[in-house]
Amino acid sequence: MSTEEKIQENTAEKQDDLMQPIKSIEACIEAIVFAAGYPVPYQKLSEVIGIGVREVKRMTERIAKEYNNDKHGIMLLTLDKSCQFCTKEQYGTYIREALGIRRGGNLSASSMEVLAVVAYNQPVTRAFIDAVRGVDSNYAVNSLIDKELIAATGRLDAPGRPLLYGTTDKFLRVFGLNSLDDLPETETILPDNGGGDQLSIAVEEQNGESEQEEELTAKASEAAEETV
Repeated sequence: MSTEEKIQENTAEKQDDLMQPIKSIEACIEAIVFAAGYPVPYQKLSEVIGIGVREVKRMTERIAKEYNNDKHGIMLLTLDKSCQFCTKEQYGTYIREALGIRRGGNLSASSMEVLAVVAYNQPVTRAFIDAVRGVDSNYAVNSLIDKELIAATGRLDAPGRPLLYGTTDKFLRVFGLNSLDDLPETETILPDNGGGDQLSIAVEEQNGESEQEEELTAKASEAAEETV
């Protein structure tokens, strides 16, 4: 055995010695997720703690309920495949003031409109978004993709096979939602001409993609890969 292999073995043994028996699995989950500061996959928690993914998810949901009251300034978001601690929205002003954080990066009105159309009607094509808003939405769609709030989820089975867009896990985290079911109730957003059928809207699109659309397609594909 080489010197390097011996060092690695000794390091591994020391790490094993430090892994004391878990007195409270929920407390362990809470500690890991809090320390991470980013979404921790349930699969990773399962591997580290040694219990099933389904059991991990059940425990995180129970932890989340414990923080769902006015006694805590943080909350646990339980996403589809991961979970993350975050602060509650009502304390944002105090946090920024205390930490000297400059407010910025707010979405424009047009981006918020596009995000609402996508969130409540997903998956949607760009033509559908344009039909709902009555204006070209290419810039806003591109901006939301860059911010990783929406991403390509597939293509519509129609002439030209236009991209379909949906919201991402980052969208849920930014708006403090566990799932799309937590979105405020509202009426479904559809074009004034009743063209809710995206197939009929897509048929009106020209076959093929412009250079702008090709660039958007590339960015959307990259965003979609990063959210997997």
